[in-house]
Amino acid sequence: MSPVRVVLIALIGAAGLAAGCGTTPEPAFYTLATEAGGASAQMPAISVIVGPVTLPEAVDRPQLVISAAGNRVQIEEFHRWAEPLKTGISRAVAMHLGRQLGTSRAGIFSDVTIGDPDYRVLIDMQRFESRPGEAATVEALWTVRSRDGRDRTGHTLAREAVTDGSYDALIAAHGRALALVSRDVGDAIRMLQR
Repeated sequence: MSPVRVVLIALIGAAGLAAGCGTTPEPAFYTLATEAGGASAQMPAISVIVGPVTLPEAVDRPQLVISAAGNRVQIEEFHRWAEPLKTGISRAVAMHLGRQLGTSRAGIFSDVTIGDPDYRVLIDMQRFESRPGEAATVEALWTVRSRDGRDRTGHTLAREAVTDGSYDALIAAHGRALALVSRDVGDAIRMLQR
């Protein structure tokens, strides 16, 4: 082997090692955990199951999907949901409803501890938009179905401003937007109680 070829192979190997030593950003994981809030007036002990939730396929993935200019989206490989987004939405809405309705028996669709709930909440999330530094927007078509077969259907469009350009602020805005969806669903449950 010629000396030039040996030097070339050594340089290529060194470049490969240097590239391998580069740092990859640590992924960040997010939940739609709700902010603490006081429970409203106690209702008779009711049970509520939230889910299933449907989502547009474009956002139904582990990574955060950022809405960019026009019809373009950006998939954030290093900013991810800690659980499937559908589950996170169900959990956040159930937590809000539990506080709003004063019940500890609000859970998600896969929760086997609540067998035959008084109310089922189905959510078809039409929009789940994320714009860092601007706003989080959710648009939901939802149905509340009582155990006795009565339904109440509604539509909620919520746009919450983001307090700064961070992903934490964006996720918090999504949590506030889901609280507005929960408020409307809770009002529907109260109406079905009458």
